[in-house]
Amino acid sequence: MAETLSNVTPWPEKIMKTYQWLDEYLQKQPSTEKEFQPAWQAYKYLLCSKMYAYIGIDDRNRRPIITLKLEPAFSDMLRSKYEDIVPGYYMNKIHWSTVYLDGDVPQDVVTDIVYASYKLVRSSLSKKAQQGIPEK
Repeated sequence: MAETLSNVTPWPEKIMKTYQWLDEYLQKQPSTEKEFQPAWQAYKYLLCSKMYAYIGIDDRNRRPIITLKLEPAFSDMLRSKYEDIVPGYYMNKIHWSTVYLDGDVPQDVVTDIVYASYKLVRSSLSKKAQQGIPEK
């Protein structure tokens, strides 16, 4: 996470340190690439150039967020269970969900959702691309 504490970050340093575990977990997913998106002031996490997550700040309320690509039915279930999981911020509201990290969503639920997003994007890749990704 040291690179995320450079002078270009989506979150203030204190928040970055609080959520270091999340950045580390995202980067542990096989073949994940991390990229700073200046226009969004957010970090994107990509698998074979396809984004499955991004972390940043909701500019309406300044809360730290992670936005993830999920199956619509799974998103609906999560949104009905957790007040701090909402339709994707600046994304397709059906396929993307945003988690307010400072809310009441347990860390293990966040890691499960991250993994579900990763698996969804991985399954959308060609068979050849999937074979080139090491198993976790």
